[in-house]
Amino acid sequence: MKTQPTALIAEDEPLLREALEQQLAQVWPELVVVGRARNGREAIDQFEAKRPDVCFLDVHMPGVTGVEAARHIGPRSHLVFVTAYDQYAVQAFAQGVLDYLVKPVDSARLAQTAARLQERLRTAASAVNTATLLQQLATTLEQKSAATSLRWIRASLGQTVTLIPVQDVDFLRSDEKYTVVAWHETGGVVREAVIRTPLKELVAQLDPAQFAQVHRSVVVNLSSIARVVRGSNETADIHLKGRAEVLPVSRSYLHLFHQM
Repeated sequence: MKTQPTALIAEDEPLLREALEQQLAQVWPELVVVGRARNGREAIDQFEAKRPDVCFLDVHMPGVTGVEAARHIGPRSHLVFVTAYDQYAVQAFAQGVLDYLVKPVDSARLAQTAARLQERLRTAASAVNTATLLQQLATTLEQKSAATSLRWIRASLGQTVTLIPVQDVDFLRSDEKYTVVAWHETGGVVREAVIRTPLKELVAQLDPAQFAQVHRSVVVNLSSIARVVRGSNETADIHLKGRAEVLPVSRSYLHLFHQM
């Protein structure tokens, strides 16, 4: 029988995951973090193995999203969403049924959330069955994503500003504070440019049906992939159509290619 409350933290950014765990230790010392997941698939597996009382789920994770993981978990745990997009939270959580935190997580806000969770656990309140609300949230996120998907990337090449059609981009790679954009022009000519926009900011604007993050520093256009070759230690390499570059797939993202 559990004597202390337990939690799962699902966040694809390791530093943010560790930061949230440290903040929880300060505002809720009794809470024991029994699961740490890097994506929605891992969150589901960790939940089934550990059955934590509370799940902190990042809304946007590669592959299976936090919302999809929450729909699987259902009322078996108290759910708290973590999102970088406050506009989603305002609409989706207005009913107060689901709790949420906005990145960067504010300690005072986290303390309020922890207090509410402790009260629910103390009174043995059942986690609410939020299937309908989660479906609405999933639909809202899909609509927001479609409405805000990036269509052009602006890059400076010498004295010229080039507008790169997003559908022509083969991959994007993080280069410290910058991003390398690799694309192809009509006739198959391959090009590259460095832009100042961070990769993470671009990822939030890309159509997830067209682009996939395959490494912490790499996003690839799925239509540009020629083949994926599995490697050792749960990794893989992506070979592109008409390009010599080989892109790495880290173990955190290998689940995207399980069907290959």
